[in-house]
Amino acid sequence: MSANSLIQLAVLIGAVLLLSWPVGLYLARVFMDKTEQPPSGGRIIRALRVIENSIYRMAGVDPLQEMDWVSYAVALLVFNLLGAILLYAILRLQYWLPLNPQHFPAVPSVMSFNTAVSFMTNTNWQSYSGETTLGIFSQMFGLTVQNFLSAATGLCIAIVLIRAFARESQKYLGNFWVDLTRATLYVLLPFSLVVAVFLISQGVIQNFQGTKRVDLLHPVAFTVNHHRIQLTHQVLPMGPVASQEAIKELGNNGGGYFNMNSAHPFENPNPLSNFLEMICMFLFPGAICIAFGEMVGDRRQGWAILTAMTILFVVFASGGLMAEHGSNPGLHGLPVATRASPLQSGGNMEGKETRFGITDSVLFNATATATSTGAINSTSDSYLPLGGLVPLWLMELGEVSYGGIGSGFYGMMLFVLVAVFVAGLMVGRTPEYLGKKIETFDMKMVALGILVTPAIILIGTAVAVLIPHATSVLGNPGPHGFTEILYAFSSVANNNGSAMGGLTVTSIFYQMVTGIVMLMGRFWFALPVMALSGSLVMKKKIPPSLGTLPTHTPLFITLLIGTVLLVGALNFLPALSLGPLIEHFLLIHSH
Repeated sequence: MSANSLIQLAVLIGAVLLLSWPVGLYLARVFMDKTEQPPSGGRIIRALRVIENSIYRMAGVDPLQEMDWVSYAVALLVFNLLGAILLYAILRLQYWLPLNPQHFPAVPSVMSFNTAVSFMTNTNWQSYSGETTLGIFSQMFGLTVQNFLSAATGLCIAIVLIRAFARESQKYLGNFWVDLTRATLYVLLPFSLVVAVFLISQGVIQNFQGTKRVDLLHPVAFTVNHHRIQLTHQVLPMGPVASQEAIKELGNNGGGYFNMNSAHPFENPNPLSNFLEMICMFLFPGAICIAFGEMVGDRRQGWAILTAMTILFVVFASGGLMAEHGSNPGLHGLPVATRASPLQSGGNMEGKETRFGITDSVLFNATATATSTGAINSTSDSYLPLGGLVPLWLMELGEVSYGGIGSGFYGMMLFVLVAVFVAGLMVGRTPEYLGKKIETFDMKMVALGILVTPAIILIGTAVAVLIPHATSVLGNPGPHGFTEILYAFSSVANNNGSAMGGLTVTSIFYQMVTGIVMLMGRFWFALPVMALSGSLVMKKKIPPSLGTLPTHTPLFITLLIGTVLLVGALNFLPALSLGPLIEHFLLIHSH
C-alpha cells in the first residue's frame, strides 16, 4: 500500500470524524426536543417549523401523542407498505405518466415488485438499466422519494433505541409521524440540497431532458457488411441526476440514475466529487453515534461506538488497498503487469476507472459496502480474491462499520449488548448498560437481530447453488461463481444493493427471491430492535457502582471489536472459505 493510499485514508477518516461532531449535535437537537417544541434556530428553522406544523394538520396527526413500541412499529410498517405499493403503481403505469420523454413502456410486474421492495427497504438493488428502463417521473417522484423516506425510516428506528436508553420507567418512545417528518424536513432535505448544488458545480447533470444529441469531436468511420458507415454524433442520456445522487449517498441508498452507478461520469465526474460522496456516505452513520452520546447524557459512549466503527473500517479498507495494489499472479511476466496506470503505478487496474485509480476505487467500494450504500464506482467482480473479500465481509459483519443511516447504529448496539452480556458473565454480575439491566428477553431480541440476517444469507445461497437455473446464469464457474451468489445474497439481505457482477439477476427466480430477502433483511432485523426498545424504556436506571463495567474505555472498545469479528467469523468463515479464500490460494498456486 502506497503513501498516497495512507494519506487519502487518513484524510477521509479525519474529515468524517470532524464533521460527525457538529452534525451529531444537530441531530440531537432535532430529536431531543419535546414533541411540542421543534428545534430552535434562525429564519430557516422557523420556516421549516411552519411547514412541519402544516404537515401535521393536513395529515391529521397529533404531534403531542406519543406511541409505545407496538404502535410505533405498526405505523412504520403500514407507511412503508403503502410507499412500496405507490412505487409499484408508478412503475407499472409509467407509459401513461408525464415526464417520460423516451416513451418507456411499463416496467414488467416482477421487476416492478423487486424494484419497489428494493427502494422501500433502502436496498436499491437494481436489476435494470436506469437510462433505458425508467423515465424522469419514475426516477424522480418514484425512486428519489423512496430514497428520502426509507432513509428517514432507518433514522427513526435508531432514534427509538436511543430514547429507550435515555428514558426510564415509561412505555412511550415518541411519535413515528413526528420523527419521520423531522428526519426528512430538518435533516435529509437541507443536507441533500447543499450536496446537490455542490455536485452540479462539479459536473453532475440536473435537467429534465430525456436525451441529448452531441457531435463527436472526431467522427468515427467503419465498415459493416461492405457498407461504409460514419458516426458523427452520439446520443447521451440526461435527467435530474444531482438531486438523486445527493440523497443516494447521504441516505445510504445507493440507487444510481444510470446503470454504471457511481462509475458514470454524469454521477461522479472527478476525484473531488468522489471524495465528497464518500464523506456523505459516512456522515449520518457517524453523526448518529455522537447524537446518541448527547441524548443519553454521556458523550463518551457515543465516541466509544464511533471509535470501534472507525477501527473496523480502517482495518478492512487497508486490507483491500494492500490486496488491490498487488499485481495479479496471472499477469506476471507480461508487459501489462508493470505498466503504470494514469493515476497509480502497478497494481490491479482491471474494472477500475482511470480517473480514480486503485486507491479511490477501493476506498469508495469499501465505503459503499461498509455503509450499506452499495453505490460502487468500480467492478468488484474484477477485484483480486482478497480484494473482493473486503466488501463482501464488510456487508456480512452486519454493516456496522459504519452501517446504514440508523441501521448501522442499532446494528452495532446489538453487538454492544452482547459484549456487555459476555463481560457480565465473566465477572459474575448481572449485565447492565447505561444503567439498564440486560435481561433474558433483551438478549433474545439481540440474538434474533444478530442471527436472522446471516441465516437468510446462508440459506438463500445454499438454495441458489442447488437450483440448476440459479447457477446457469453465472458468468464464472468454481469458487468465483459461488462468491458471486454469496455476494448477491449478502447484499440484498443487508440492504446494501451493490452487485459483484457476473451474475444475471433478471430471471423470475432472482427477482422474486431477492425481493423477499430484502423484506426479511430489513424488517426481521428492525422489529427485534423495536421490541428491545420497548423493553428497555420501561426499566428504571440503576446508579453506577464500583462493580459497573465502564463502556467507554479502550478495553471495552477492544471487547466490542472482538465480538463483532468473532460473530462474523463464526457465521461466515466456512462460506468465505468456499469462495474468495480458496480462489486466492488457487490463483497463487496455479502461477
